[in-house]
Amino acid sequence: MKILFITDNFPPEVNAPATRTYEHCCEWVQQGADVTVITCAPNFPHGNIYEGYSNRLYQKEEIEGIKVIRVWSYMASNSGFIKRVLDYMSFALSAFGAGLFQQFDIIIATSPQFFTTWAGWGLSKVKRKPWIFELRDLWPESIRTVGALQNEKILNILEKIELALYKDANCVVAVTDAFKRNLIERGIDPNTIEVVTNGANMELFYPRPKDDTLLQSLGLKDKFIIGYIGTHGMAHSLDFIVQSIAKIEDPELHFLLIGDGAMKSHVIALASQLKLTNITFLAPITKEDVPRYLSIIDLSLAPLKKSDTFKSVIPSKIFEASAMRKPTLLGVEGQAQEIIETYGAGICFKPEDEEDFIQKVLHLKDDKELYKTCQEGCEALAMAFDRKKLANRLLHILEDIS
Repeated sequence: MKILFITDNFPPEVNAPATRTYEHCCEWVQQGADVTVITCAPNFPHGNIYEGYSNRLYQKEEIEGIKVIRVWSYMASNSGFIKRVLDYMSFALSAFGAGLFQQFDIIIATSPQFFTTWAGWGLSKVKRKPWIFELRDLWPESIRTVGALQNEKILNILEKIELALYKDANCVVAVTDAFKRNLIERGIDPNTIEVVTNGANMELFYPRPKDDTLLQSLGLKDKFIIGYIGTHGMAHSLDFIVQSIAKIEDPELHFLLIGDGAMKSHVIALASQLKLTNITFLAPITKEDVPRYLSIIDLSLAPLKKSDTFKSVIPSKIFEASAMRKPTLLGVEGQAQEIIETYGAGICFKPEDEEDFIQKVLHLKDDKELYKTCQEGCEALAMAFDRKKLANRLLHILEDIS
């Protein structure tokens, strides 16, 4: 089977969409599929092209048996709505153009870069091939939630287009059951919706000793470390975390925030203004280095802004942390909370509730029995969300449709 996958994020980028797509495609290649990925030059999150790449009209490479086609797009940082839309639309047009010259049996186009799915839809019509809408985020609902766009007329138009794409796709593959429920409530045929959640690459993420060399280099030996590894975006409520940290006086506690994004400079400035000494900020790291940094943390932090929209979101970092037996300190309600509580793989605090956040931090740090129980829950959760199993489930869906 020949699969065409359209995504604007792909390694060496290290965000969740890039990782999910790459790990799925690697497994499909191992299962004998012919996989082509159309993407752009790596530039997330600042719009700066990574060393060794250029923003050319068309370039090809091969990664782990995956044929990768990189096309030109307007580059913009992960901030500023108009520039980001130009970025997204230019990629969609370039991806559509490149896709016209590819041979494939089925197309997958992944959100939350909403316009990517437009390219998938267009190619399915021209090439008369089935297409899959991989639903990773409820866009444009999520941009309304974070306030990135407040023009209701434009949002309503985009939502009509969104619903039309769901209805046109041969299948919508949602990453959460809550997304599926949302679509059904909005009139999408439940028989056209499948759920394939995110998960963990168990070959990369597994329990290992703390990296003492790394601890020493960061000056964090003998600290109880709460770590956040990921995008510092508008949805992640890291300003709330920093403000709450200022109220914690326990000298053994330290927060480690790794990554980049639209809100990082603001969050760093806020920490400086508050004169915090119990927090360290680091630049983004490669996917291969994530397990090394996860090894030194004691709790994995996964917050989002308080909103009904985010009750349908499951942060992918909970799976990787669980695979390394690192309990999650979750600040998300809804399905993510259900998963953490079902497996006992961490503890949940009310989103943007300072008192509850501080109480849960100290509870997990001081209660050794609870911490051990959460580690056992992590193991069970990771086994249930093994990325290899999930990739094969999605491959079977593609085979049935094509």
